[in-house]
Amino acid sequence: MMLTKNGFHKGINLGGWMSQCDYSQNTLDTFITEPDFRQIADWGFDHVRIPVDYNLFQQADGSFLTVGFQYLDLAVTFCRRYQLNLVLDLHKTAGFSFDEGETEEGFFDSESYQEMFYALWEEFARRYGNDPAHIAFELLNEVTDPSYIAAWNRIAETCIRRIRKIAPETMILVGSYHNNGVREVPALDPPFDSNVIYNFHCYEPLLFTHQGATWTVRIDPAARMSFAESGTSEAYFEELFEAAVRKAEEQHTSLYCGEYGMIDIAPAADSLEWFKAIHSVFEKHGIGRSVWCYKGMDFGITDHKYDGIREELLQYL
Repeated sequence: MMLTKNGFHKGINLGGWMSQCDYSQNTLDTFITEPDFRQIADWGFDHVRIPVDYNLFQQADGSFLTVGFQYLDLAVTFCRRYQLNLVLDLHKTAGFSFDEGETEEGFFDSESYQEMFYALWEEFARRYGNDPAHIAFELLNEVTDPSYIAAWNRIAETCIRRIRKIAPETMILVGSYHNNGVREVPALDPPFDSNVIYNFHCYEPLLFTHQGATWTVRIDPAARMSFAESGTSEAYFEELFEAAVRKAEEQHTSLYCGEYGMIDIAPAADSLEWFKAIHSVFEKHGIGRSVWCYKGMDFGITDHKYDGIREELLQYL
């Protein structure tokens, strides 16, 4: 499946709406609205990736909530209205969060947490699995520790088996450890079927793309780095993606980059050069992608930072 030819070529994330947010009525009603979908389509994107957290869809006992599905239904309606495809990304599940400092834990060892995960995906499949040409599923955002990979490969296969009984043709994205690291793609099991795609995220080099970040111990928030100092180039990304490209070719599947982007603190001109470099390699290898992100979240393409160069920037997303 060539994502660049089937409507999952150039996407943008709607982070901060149904995930990594305060879950308030105000946020759900106002952070992303219909004009945003229209703007995204006008900018030339063919799809959106929508991160969602399980707690908008499930209670602690696993029973379903209506609130999350209401807003997801609204998103589907707007996507259809503006001819956008949609990647449904489960950003956080019961017992697991990728965010440093979060208290969610135990997912990879807990059958009850895993059953909640399977049941939620079965419900997503029942509601959204009848439109495989326009809606794709991303099983879980950013598995973290390498020690989880054996369990994750098993969990992913079980989940896909259960989804396939309801949605036999929906595209399913599966990423590896180290937060969907691209170098870690080879650790994934062979795809369950021809509609399973290898997924990765790319914020490399992290010290450049995340300069000034205050939410991770891996970054000195006072340090700054220029594009020239970062060592980033097309050759850099070619080497970085090499093993993942080879793995996908060997397994007769494709690659999808669900997140990539530049923090708002980095100068716009430097950010543009980074986007140009990674874009060239995406295009060379036919890698579909979704930039992080549309609005806010320290990475927004709508930020004033890009006002002077946005038209040019959009050519390299």
